Amino acid sequence: MLNWGATNTDNETIQYCFPNNELSCTKNVKPGAEYIMMYIFISTVSVFTVFLNLLVIISIAHFKQLHTPTNVLIFSLAVADLIVGLIVTPVQGIKLIEPCWFFGEIFCSIFHFIFYVVTTASLGNLIVISVDRYIAVTDPLRYPARVNTNKAVFSVVVNWVFNCIYSFFLLYESIIYPEKNHTCIGECMLIIKLGYIITDVIVTLVTPCCLIISLYMKICFVAKHQAEHINSLLDKKVKSEKKAARTLGVVVMVYLLCWIPYYIAALSLGQDSGDTLVINIMYWILCMNSCLNPLIYAMFYRWFRISTKYILTLKIFEPSSKYLNLFMQEK
Repeated sequence: MLNWGATNTDNETIQYCFPNNELSCTKNVKPGAEYIMMYIFISTVSVFTVFLNLLVIISIAHFKQLHTPTNVLIFSLAVADLIVGLIVTPVQGIKLIEPCWFFGEIFCSIFHFIFYVVTTASLGNLIVISVDRYIAVTDPLRYPARVNTNKAVFSVVVNWVFNCIYSFFLLYESIIYPEKNHTCIGECMLIIKLGYIITDVIVTLVTPCCLIISLYMKICFVAKHQAEHINSLLDKKVKSEKKAARTLGVVVMVYLLCWIPYYIAALSLGQDSGDTLVINIMYWILCMNSCLNPLIYAMFYRWFRISTKYILTLKIFEPSSKYLNLFMQEK
């Protein structure tokens, strides 16, 4: 008869996730100090991710001067990052720390779906941002006519809808047959066929990378040309657009640097990667990216630092605060 209680092997305590279930997974019990330190780290990252992205969302939503097409796209990116901080980071952190999954089969599938939607939606936002910056830098005079807030909102909606549909088809088997997400009770894995992984690499890495990099190369080329032939009347506007392009270019590059290790690991391990430690760490790197974007804004956008100050000091509750000239405050 099997003993479903605890056993000792080489001074390491081995227990079962569900002691009364013969199909239960086993778990290795770690020292209490290690658990505490890891939970403190995860909680800190999650709280900071939510807090920083809330600052971005409140800033853009509250101050009228920030209601621009580019900031609509940044708002969408911040919403995706906020969801990562609220749901993905804590749950992925728990998966990395805890040897057992106690949230059930259905939530396991829902979690993976949410993870893919927000990460691919973030990439879609960055593609649209790249196109927006390309138009702004290469055609600054006609930019207001070619790009407006309504078009930006439309592109955001299309991006989210497309990524929901794409993620559903990519994870179809995992969503429809949640029992495939584990080999024993107390496990939450995501098994994707190698063919789907290759398709995902082409759709969400190779194609976007080629598009984004080519756009920013053109932006750099045009910016260099403008520096030599710029009309003094357009100097201020062009410099502003180029600064925004540089800032969002940093956001794009940081995002890609966080994504590339994941795909390298996924392709190396193939469809049997499941829920390995390497894949979990790669997922964690992707989660960390959502905390980095607001820090980049704080480094490069003085208006964001000013709006943050107004939010934290509760000055946004003052009458007419929404009409504050943030750019005049920069001077």
